[in-house]
Order: sequence, then C-alpha cells, then structure tokens
Amino acid sequence: MTATGKPLPLAPHGPDFGNPLASSQLIPLFSPFKLGPVMLPNRIVMAPMTRCTATEGVPGEGVANYYRRRAENGVGLIISEGIGVDHAAALGTGTLGETNLPVLHGARAFTRWKEIVDQVHAGGGRIFAQLWHQGPVRMPGTGPHPDALSCRPSGRWGPLCGNTSASAQYLAAVRVQTPPMTESDIADVIAAYGRTAANARSAGFDGLAIHGAHGYLIDSFFWAATNARNDAWGGSLRARTRFACEVIKEVRRVGGGLPIAFRFSQWKLQNYEARLVDSPTSLEALLCPLAEAGVDLFDASTRQFHLPAFTGSVRTLAGWAKHLTGIATMAVGGVGFSHELKESFAGDVLAADNAKVAAQAIECGEFDLIGIGRALLADPAWVGKLRTGALLPNFRTSMFTEANQDL
Repeated sequence: MTATGKPLPLAPHGPDFGNPLASSQLIPLFSPFKLGPVMLPNRIVMAPMTRCTATEGVPGEGVANYYRRRAENGVGLIISEGIGVDHAAALGTGTLGETNLPVLHGARAFTRWKEIVDQVHAGGGRIFAQLWHQGPVRMPGTGPHPDALSCRPSGRWGPLCGNTSASAQYLAAVRVQTPPMTESDIADVIAAYGRTAANARSAGFDGLAIHGAHGYLIDSFFWAATNARNDAWGGSLRARTRFACEVIKEVRRVGGGLPIAFRFSQWKLQNYEARLVDSPTSLEALLCPLAEAGVDLFDASTRQFHLPAFTGSVRTLAGWAKHLTGIATMAVGGVGFSHELKESFAGDVLAADNAKVAAQAIECGEFDLIGIGRALLADPAWVGKLRTGALLPNFRTSMFTEANQDL
C-alpha cells in the first residue's frame, strides 16, 4: 500500500535501471531493524527455499558456501531451507517430487548445520532455522522412515479438485484417507519441534522460524478442508490454532530467548487458489492466538507481495498481520521478477524493478521486512546489484532443479 492509499504498482526492469543507491527510493530496504535481541543490518531476508542436497538428512558439503555467499553479499537475514523436525513422519516426497531433505538431529547433521551457521556468521550474516513437518503433503511410504504413517489432523490430504502442480502418481498416493492423528501422535510431534528447536539453539542459529503455511502439518490444522475434528484440536478457526500455539510455546520454552518467526499463507500446495481466511476479522482470529503464544515475526507468504489481501482495502496480507497484531511482519512473493512463483514452473521469468515498491511499503509502515526467493537463487550477489543499480538476473526454470555452482 502506498502513502496515498493506492495499490502497490509494478514496473518492468530495464537495462538503464538506477545508479548506486541511485535510487534514494531504496533507502528503506537498507535501514537496520531490531528483531528481539537480533539486530539486522537491513530489511532484506533470504526466504526459505528447499534445495534437495541432503544425504541421509545431512546437508551437502556445498551448502555452507551457498548460504555464506548470500550473507557476504549483503542479505540481512537468511531463513534456512525447511529442516525436518525430529519425527519419523516429518519428511518424505512432496508435491513436486522433492527428496533429499535435511534434518537437524543426529551427530552428522548437527555438525554440518553448525558449520553452516559458522560460515554465515563469518560472512557477516544472521540465520534462522526453519522447522518443518510436511504433514499431509508427505507422500505415504517415502522419506527416511517409509513405514511411518503420514500425519493428518483428520486423515485428509486436501480437496480432490484443487489447483495443484502435483503429478498424477503423487495425487493417487496421497488422496487415500488415513487415520486421524491421535492425542499421542499430536504430543509426539509437539515434542519433536521442541527437540529440533533445542538443537538449533545449540548449533548457534540466531533465531527459529516455524513453517505454518502451504498445507503442511501446522497449516493443515488451521484449514477446514483438512481439519474436521470436533475435539479440542478442531472446531472454530480460533480453536484450530491450538496445535500451532502449543508448538510455538514448546519452541519458546527451549529456545533460550531466540526470536521466533512464523510463516502462514492463504494458498496451499493442495490448492493454489485456497483461502484460509476471507476477512480481517478471520485473520485476527488466526493470528492473535499465535502472537500471544510467543511469535516475534509473522512471515506472510504470498505469491505476489504487493496485492491487497481482502476486498475493500489495498492493505496487503503482511500489512494486515501487522495492523491486527502489532507484531513485526515480513512480506514475500515476486520481488525481483515480472511473474509470480507458479508461473516459473512453466517457463523462464524476466527480472522486474519492483524492489522500490517493497521499500515504499516499508517506509509507510505496511510491513517491516521483505523476503527474496528466486532472485537469490539466480544470483547470490543480487542484494549488492540492487544497491548499486547493476543489471538484475532473469530466472531460468531449470534453476529449481539444477545444482547451484556452490552446492
């Protein structure tokens, strides 16, 4: 949202884009920000992006350099790729066939993550560990523990007619109804989040990020399409936040004061067009209990950061989260490119000069931080190029699967 109340505009990127901080419009992006005890040098965050380089849960040898290069090129905060929590059903094959996913339990994985954190710090950066449980999205019979039953609040994967990029093989496997999670199952998963958060703290991470979006386990408790429970873990939207709140409290309990970020979304991998909430009132019912449980930063995951969240207002999803809770927020989705994430699966995407839009929103108090995804996959020096006005990179579809030169 702009200062005049108009929708956030977008502009194509051109070869004559800006001169070094040639653009005073970018100044808000490069101002410091304090998140709990952590001082960030600027407002630019590397969004979490799965890279599929792990062997038996241990991140690949090049991952430390991959993150360090982004840190030393000016990223204010890195949020790691999703790290499977210490639970047998946390990880498996996902909607796009992703495998080789990392964990943070076990001596080898812990040691590798500590090396990664040390390298990020040596590069002058800060890094949060994103704690992840795939929940319904995990394909049954896959992952490090194929015999483990995938975790689903009500045994449902999601709607049968949703807009998804998943393959027919995947859909045939996940759409089979499974038993709902028991009280014991729920307690085990909450404890698993706590163990992994404690490991992250011991490894030296600067903060903890909880993945509560995109139809994964925590989000599947929020979403009525996957949570039809009539016990204490279901019911109204506010009641459906209980599982997330218990996870947050457990992570807070063992986190030693590390700041906690929480990612939420409207869209789901089961249905890109899903809407978890349809009004600010419903969003308030979702987010305020999470804030009370101990969240320090809301990460509003959208495919286009600048779009209004609800009819009748130009305020974005991140803007509403900040307005309703008073807590710091991060927007993400489409910065640096002409088209949103889903369109990247179909073809290459051109660079766009829309970082100024994010800077203006930060200056106006719409949100506090901006997440950058594909742009930092395309070029680890993207932040520096943005600052100096150098030509920004386009995004090749192959970048989703090809190995980065430093991985």
